[in-house]
Amino acid sequence: MNMGPAMPYGADEVTERAAKALRATFEAPDAAVFFVTTGTAANALALSALVSPYGGVLAHQEAHINTDECAAPEFFTGGAKIIPLSGDGGRLTPDTVKAALAHFVHGPHQVKPQALSLSNTTEAGCVYHPAAVRSLCAVAKEAGLKVHLDGARLANALVHAGCTPAEMTWRAGVDVLCLGATKNGAMMAEAVIFFDPALAADFDYRRKRAGQMLSKARYVSAQFLAWLQDDLWLRLARHANDMALAIAEGIAAFSEVRLVHAVEGNEVFLEVPAGLCDALREEGAVFYDWGAAGEGHDRRVIRLVTSWATRLEEVKAFLAVMERCLAGR
Repeated sequence: MNMGPAMPYGADEVTERAAKALRATFEAPDAAVFFVTTGTAANALALSALVSPYGGVLAHQEAHINTDECAAPEFFTGGAKIIPLSGDGGRLTPDTVKAALAHFVHGPHQVKPQALSLSNTTEAGCVYHPAAVRSLCAVAKEAGLKVHLDGARLANALVHAGCTPAEMTWRAGVDVLCLGATKNGAMMAEAVIFFDPALAADFDYRRKRAGQMLSKARYVSAQFLAWLQDDLWLRLARHANDMALAIAEGIAAFSEVRLVHAVEGNEVFLEVPAGLCDALREEGAVFYDWGAAGEGHDRRVIRLVTSWATRLEEVKAFLAVMERCLAGR
């Protein structure tokens, strides 16, 4: 990809091939495809195409756009409000969305709900199956909302659900997908896919203003070509999921440790004795401390994330460390 001249700013042959490959993968020949370098840019810019500055985006309270993107969605939408909702496993339900929408009855005294944002997999590592996505999209469409899907880990959701990319997205009612490759083997590659190309009418201007229209765009799009070839992206995700399941199966042997959520993707949430966290770290274990379990101080929740490159030997080593640490308590 680094030989000879090429047109800049996405007008090159590699970028066109990558966009065509994504359209074929999602069975969406008319989709508008744009490449960016980060998931935050993808989500924020996609939402900016759906929501007005006075608008609102309904999302789970733990959604990445609400907790981990430094107000980028609010910035690029010009001030739209994220409306956080609760739900087990990071998932929303149609009833939760309907109840939230029922509160918006005071016209311009409140923001105007204009989009529903879903994450698949969720921030809790759980998966929306196509039927659940369809139900949520139906509620959104009835209320006049567009649907955004944060697919930073969509590949992990697909291999768990055993469905096609189309079934999980536009056929279920999704309007725009932010497809992440970075968390699944790529160096830095994200795609914003508008299944309704009319929604992307000015997206190139938004992308340019955000500094995401790269001169050498082929270096991003080439990653997607390799990633999609021979279903590599799904094989990488399946491996990551399998390693997470291996951790979950190993944890079953420890009575002092319990799974917080079902393991459906490549994230494992564990409730552990508080003192175990320091002991694990002293042994070289790396994980996220998710906070206290309940109101007490004697239990913590930690998050483990597996990847396409995680080896079974590493999983076994972690479980062995945990066994030693628990035995030494």
